[in-house]
Amino acid sequence: MTNLSLKNASDVSTAPVVALGLLGGYLTARETGIRPLGGVVLAAAGVYAGRTWLKKSGPWATAALGATYVLGFGLSHPLAKKIGAWPSVLAVTAAASGASYALVDRASAD
Repeated sequence: MTNLSLKNASDVSTAPVVALGLLGGYLTARETGIRPLGGVVLAAAGVYAGRTWLKKSGPWATAALGATYVLGFGLSHPLAKKIGAWPSVLAVTAAASGASYALVDRASAD
């Protein structure tokens, strides 16, 4: 059995993880036709980013960024009806990833 170890939470850049979760979750659901599988990708990336948010910025930033992540996912659905699926996913991904970079990644890089 392989020993699986995660990168130290304080060494993770969360903006790319957030982007992976939102884009990867969408693509997984779209390409497989199995929406819950896309949800697994979304949830796994959210939990992985969340542990870093908590380590680097505390519970309030974690709650705010977690809400942004989940809200972005939720809002992408009605937004897709207005502007299309890809533009919607890209818009919420940019917003959530940008917030994660601004609140956690950039602050910890200084």
